[in-house]
Amino acid sequence: MRLARDIPVTAFYTSLVTVATVAFTIYVPATRGYFNVGESAVFLAALLGGARIGAFAGGVGSMFADLILGYYLFAPATLVIKGFEGLLLGVLASRRPKLQERGWRLLSALASALVFLLVLAIGTLFYSGPSEVSIGLPWIGSYDFVVELSFAFWALVGGAIAIVVAYASFSARQEAGYTTISALVSGSVMVVGYFLYEQLFLGYAAIAEVPFNVGQVLVGITIAIPAYASLKVISRRSRQ
Repeated sequence: MRLARDIPVTAFYTSLVTVATVAFTIYVPATRGYFNVGESAVFLAALLGGARIGAFAGGVGSMFADLILGYYLFAPATLVIKGFEGLLLGVLASRRPKLQERGWRLLSALASALVFLLVLAIGTLFYSGPSEVSIGLPWIGSYDFVVELSFAFWALVGGAIAIVVAYASFSARQEAGYTTISALVSGSVMVVGYFLYEQLFLGYAAIAEVPFNVGQVLVGITIAIPAYASLKVISRRSRQ
């Protein structure tokens, strides 16, 4: 009975990961890979669906995106790396430690500060200056444009993300701090996994894509954590 219920849910999250990944991309010439916002969908699938659904949707959905976009060399690695990322986050999210409300809020504040510092450091060091952005879907068409990114921009983005993560915890009373840290841990698996695959198997300058992959994790957290907190509140209210 549970299997029959899980099949459509898994299919939905797998499709969500695929669409989220192909909808917004930034090509990385040094590694022939690309930046995308699919991480947010992988995180949501793992947080809402659990470890098994997160693993399948993260791996298969992201692999489909690679095939659609023509990144065939990355597809086998993506299946394993993104699948393990979703699995790990699902496992970590299901094993939250027991803390008092003050402890959760302190953890959330620390996680917000950590995300702010990471966004500011990664953005300033690796994403400053002109960047080419592509928005669209392969079967519809895309729109390309160039944007100028500065220190002030990344400070504003980092501050906004920190506020969003903190608000998601303080207002919705979710353990956003632990969830954020869990996403950072599982996201680090993705960063390391692609680095090793590109360096050892493809022979690319893999270090060039590390900042982009770290950026993917941070963007994924920015979108997924508030969405998860809101959906949990809505779900709780619908049962009342």
